[in-house]
Amino acid sequence: MAKRMDIGESALTDEDSATMATAPYNYSYIFKYIIIGDMGVGKSCLLHQFTEKKFMADCPHTIGVEFGTRIIEVSGQKIKLQIWDTAGQERFRAVTRSYYRGAAGALMVYDITRRSTYNHLSSWLTDARNLTNPNTVIILIGNKADLEAQRDVTYEEAKQFAEENGLLFLEASAKTGENVEDAFLEAAKKIYQNIQDGSLDLNAAESGVQHKPSAPQGGRLTSEPQPQREGCGC
Repeated sequence: MAKRMDIGESALTDEDSATMATAPYNYSYIFKYIIIGDMGVGKSCLLHQFTEKKFMADCPHTIGVEFGTRIIEVSGQKIKLQIWDTAGQERFRAVTRSYYRGAAGALMVYDITRRSTYNHLSSWLTDARNLTNPNTVIILIGNKADLEAQRDVTYEEAKQFAEENGLLFLEASAKTGENVEDAFLEAAKKIYQNIQDGSLDLNAAESGVQHKPSAPQGGRLTSEPQPQREGCGC
């Protein structure tokens, strides 16, 4: 479930990032994701569609960050995704930037019907490159692919931008669910590949990956925060 952390609540560090009560730990890795992009591009709707299999229309805009989790499978390995959805407003950038650190994957979202959100991608990419580790997997997502009649950014130009900057790319629709699964899974596959070929150091604190969580019975495991409020924002 996606959960909201409002701007008035303290921003969590990676150490705070986490803490989770024991439950069956039927997964081998935890990957930390962030979702970035302008306000209103549908970041929270993508998160909600991925974690809840539902589209939330008319969601309030995210204030601060929201958080969601889901277990997926890549190459026979169960992987838990910790997903941080950041507010797109400029006034929250200083706070949301603190969540970039230690991200294994970044989903950079624009709205295919609003060219301004595409034009701002270079700024978002600069933040992602500067604030994450060199092996962070960044995937570009053109959201609202269901609004083809209102398209303002072509698939071809976005694909070229992605290729020039070494990004994965696809278009998706948080409303219909088209390619939403693929967006999260493709990033996870690339991260897992980086683990397998040794280019991602699991011992590095900034890797954004934890391996084979374990905890004594009745104990606790460092992993994820537990914000108190719930909500969905775009």
